[in-house]
Amino acid sequence: MLPAGSVVAGCIIDKIGRLNTIKAAILPYVAGWFCIAVATGVSFLAIGRLLTGFSMGLACIPAVVYITEVARPDYRGALLCTSPFIASLGIIVMYAKAAFIYWRIICWISISYCILPLLLMYWWSPESPAWLVSQDKTELALKSLEFLHRSDSKFQGGVAEQRLSTLLEEHNKPSQSDIRRSTFGNLLFHFTKPTGYKPILLLTVIFTLQGFSGIYIVMYCTAIFFKNIGTPINPYICTIGVGVVKVVVGLVTIILLGMFGRRPLFMLSCVMMALSIFTCGYYTKQIAEGHVEKYWNPMMCIVVYTSAGIIGFMSIPYSMSAEMFPVKLRGLAQSLLAVIANLVLFVALKIYPSLSQFLGGEYAVQWFFAAVSLSSVIFIYMFLPETHRKELSEIQEYFTNNTTFPMKCDTLKKIYSIEEAVTAL
Repeated sequence: MLPAGSVVAGCIIDKIGRLNTIKAAILPYVAGWFCIAVATGVSFLAIGRLLTGFSMGLACIPAVVYITEVARPDYRGALLCTSPFIASLGIIVMYAKAAFIYWRIICWISISYCILPLLLMYWWSPESPAWLVSQDKTELALKSLEFLHRSDSKFQGGVAEQRLSTLLEEHNKPSQSDIRRSTFGNLLFHFTKPTGYKPILLLTVIFTLQGFSGIYIVMYCTAIFFKNIGTPINPYICTIGVGVVKVVVGLVTIILLGMFGRRPLFMLSCVMMALSIFTCGYYTKQIAEGHVEKYWNPMMCIVVYTSAGIIGFMSIPYSMSAEMFPVKLRGLAQSLLAVIANLVLFVALKIYPSLSQFLGGEYAVQWFFAAVSLSSVIFIYMFLPETHRKELSEIQEYFTNNTTFPMKCDTLKKIYSIEEAVTAL
């Protein structure tokens, strides 16, 4: 139901606003946990899970779009990556509660979790200025900008008015072809522009590489994965260990994305994933053939692999997806990409059990994951733009003028000077 929630979010986010869509997601969330709490059979449990899954899809899209539109460029990446960290922390908390608290009580506690965020949204979260401008609510947009930048000395001195002027300029320059089209036709037409189809194609490839790099397969099928490796350690203990690693590395990722660019972190992450999962495949093959009994080696490789994956594939694509689109497409494009990502993940998870037989062993599956991770480095290097500390308008300009990532002249000079120095030696 998560893709269904994403589709609905894409349909209503530009009509009722970012925050109102998040608030609307609270209704199926509460109803879902209520059904699970009072369930007397499997049917009510299933209905509850469907509703909570729908709620998750409905809330995630507007949350990402909202953060993208209101956050400063230097904070945007770190804030967008809090979602995987909080999700991992929530899983660990749920594991801990399940060990000590009756499951029906856990359901009632889960319902209470939405109260504080709802109150905070009413008190301290103004609607997105970009959306307000798109709805011709200029005065509210100015108030929102003033509130968002009220305590930042960098944004004093009429900068709220300047930002509003920029938003109005972007909103009020439709082309003649835009004017002749209906609202829906105009929306589809924007996908035929470089600022529409280029990021869609780019992120579709990245989400496909993400699905078949194996990172989510390892995360979602941890117990099965460790069992297939051949380790005698309880796979469910390993699952909890991986969960703890996700929380710790997720926190580190938030810090790193606030300091460094997306491209170098993403490429470094993919290289580490490729090396660690390839090494894990080597030890898995040795264990299967009875040549080695060091079961800790593949486990440590998986820890490195998941840590690298959290920094790269599990965080950066989602943080960049809303950054890359103009405001007119942002909600619908984010919804479409969420559906694509979930469909790719569904296919990857479904074919994983048969991959071992098809490729000739569990070690071959891991080497396949390594090959995908390594090929991702090449794709990212060639096509992925750098969005760290960039204004959203700068990112749109990049897609208008570029398809592959341009190498700057000074960067090329440095490369040539290094080559000359090496030749001289």
